[in-house]
Amino acid sequence: MIHVGTCGFCEKQDKYFQDFSTVEIQQTFYKILQESTLKKWREKAPEGFVFSIKAFQGVTHPPNSPTWRRSNVKPSKNVGLLRPTNEVIHYWKITLNEAKILNARFILIQLPRSFKESEESFSNAERFFSIIDRGEFEIAVELRGWSERGIKKFVREFDVIDVVDPMVRVPLHGGGVNYYRLHGKYENGRIIYSYKYSDEELLKIRERVLSFHVEESYVYFNNSNMCEDAQRFKQLIMKF
Repeated sequence: MIHVGTCGFCEKQDKYFQDFSTVEIQQTFYKILQESTLKKWREKAPEGFVFSIKAFQGVTHPPNSPTWRRSNVKPSKNVGLLRPTNEVIHYWKITLNEAKILNARFILIQLPRSFKESEESFSNAERFFSIIDRGEFEIAVELRGWSERGIKKFVREFDVIDVVDPMVRVPLHGGGVNYYRLHGKYENGRIIYSYKYSDEELLKIRERVLSFHVEESYVYFNNSNMCEDAQRFKQLIMKF
């Protein structure tokens, strides 16, 4: 089963809930949201709709990250990078509560490139995952700039889903669910989000997703043309 959605609501919610079966909530990364807002989204969503939420940046991103400019919270020096500080654990608890309100299935932890493949990062992650409450949620982790060996060790050690772009590499954790994020084009180590996937690329994505033989796959588009590309990909899946 392949579930298709986008990173954030790419159109009006009522229409989105008709067009797609899942969404990855982005707002929870930038800001701490009102509980009433989350409850409203859950109530509007049809039965069986799957929410994934992105963990608040206080868990993952250091205070010098430009992403904080969009936040409604002023960061302290102790935030981010899975450091097991009081602040990071506090923001994880907020994320966990938001996931409970939404009745989400996944919590996405997207780590920045400043979370280097190092003993320090692995030690921080080890302490972080030993402290936190995971609730009933599946944890998906996107590591950037790590080697395949490092990613494999990380996702197996902490029993998390390896978030991957299927055009770049294969998932490295052999669970029953795969989680894909499609950001656009890659040039010289940079992501070009302003991008529209060709029909040939969407066919290749479909082939690769199906080739991994798992029970469920979640495919989230995160490029500038994500709404149209996700719709086209959905139609492509239904044709075969």
